[in-house]
Order: sequence, then C-alpha cells, then structure tokens
Amino acid sequence: MKILCVSDMIDPLVYSASIKKRFADVDMILGAGDLSLDYLDFIVSSLNKPMFYVLGNHHVPEKPRTPLLESVNGSFQQNVWEDSQSHVGSKVRREEGMTVAGLGGSMLYNKGPNQFSEFGMCLEIAKLLPGLLLNRLLHGRFLDILLTHAPPAGIHDKPDRCHRGFKAFLWFIRKFKPRYLVHGHIHLYDLSDVRRTRWLETEIINAYGHYIIDTDEDGALRDGSSLHNISYF
Repeated sequence: MKILCVSDMIDPLVYSASIKKRFADVDMILGAGDLSLDYLDFIVSSLNKPMFYVLGNHHVPEKPRTPLLESVNGSFQQNVWEDSQSHVGSKVRREEGMTVAGLGGSMLYNKGPNQFSEFGMCLEIAKLLPGLLLNRLLHGRFLDILLTHAPPAGIHDKPDRCHRGFKAFLWFIRKFKPRYLVHGHIHLYDLSDVRRTRWLETEIINAYGHYIIDTDEDGALRDGSSLHNISYF
C-alpha cells in the first residue's frame, strides 16, 4: 500500500500537471495540516483516492470542510467539500484496511485557534478512546496511523514554544503502539534534516512537503531508507 503524506507547503512535485502520472499508484492521501483546502481539493480531484487530514495552527477555517467522495465505477470522484469522513481531528476512521486517528493543532503559544496545552491535548486524545477500543475489539489493533500536525516532544520538534512537541503523543505511542505517526509543522530546509525516526514500535515521519509511505501487506515499511534512532524518556 502506498500513502501520499503532505503538509505545510504547496509542493511543486505534487501541485503539477504530472501529479496523476507521478502518484498513479497511491492508495491513500494524508494531510498533516497547514495546507489550504483548495490544495487538498486539487490532490483528491486529481488522484481520486480517499483522503484523511487534520488542521494545523494556520489555515484554520471557521468550520472544517472535507471532500464528499462517491465511488463511480470503482474509483473515487470529487463532488464538493463538506463535513464528512475525511477530517479526522480527534476522530478515528478506517479505510482500505488502515485505521487512522487524528490530532490536529500545535502547542499553545499565543492563544490562537487550534492550539492546545498538554492538558488540552490529553482531552483531545480522550475523544479517540472509544474508537480505538472498538478497533482493538474488531480488528486486533488500536490503530495503524496517528496523524498529527505537531510532532511528539523531543522527536523532530524545536525549542521554541510554537514548535515544541507534545509529551502526550509519547504516552499515546507507548499505550496504543501505532505503526506510524505522521506529522507536519516542522519545516525541513536541508537534505540532512531528519525526516524519519523510529521510537519504540512506531515510525515517526515528518510529512513536510510530501512523503510516500510504502508498506507491505503487514503494514511494515518497504523502502530501505535509514532510520534515525533516538531514546527519549
């Protein structure tokens, strides 16, 4: 399964006339925040694949919009942006055999929209618990992917309060063991910047620009990229 992850910037490799050819084998799209909904609309309309997204701390609409997708001759087609299943902020969804849970927003730094204290993010996590427990009962796993905007504390984050990660995400990883945590928010300006880190049983991936997750049938990464292993707490 191939998953196209995007966040934080309009990537010219994605926003191009060749998107259908370049990403023809993508099965799912994940948006990790701070992207205009028109950009997400372009991706869904071009690839006709299901999308899940969370909101960042910028580009926050008054009311989240999501694409209503209808299956036509076995393919997904874009109709309109409206409230539906694609916005996964503080929700759990399942598609293509993958369970995705979402936690949008960043650390509280200026009382703007979609910002949370550690306690506030814990309350958002609490909203996920019924769906996670149901998935464990029905499918044997709590979830496959945790989609966030901010990173976990100490992993890919920055020292300033705006870009500091959440300790609550570390607790979440320990308890629910997602295969992947996909986040945005942390801009990458150098090829040497760390994009992927393995922590416990979870691959933590910075989706800045775009990133392809290529998994085998068991959900393990198929690519041979090196991992940056760290220890925290």
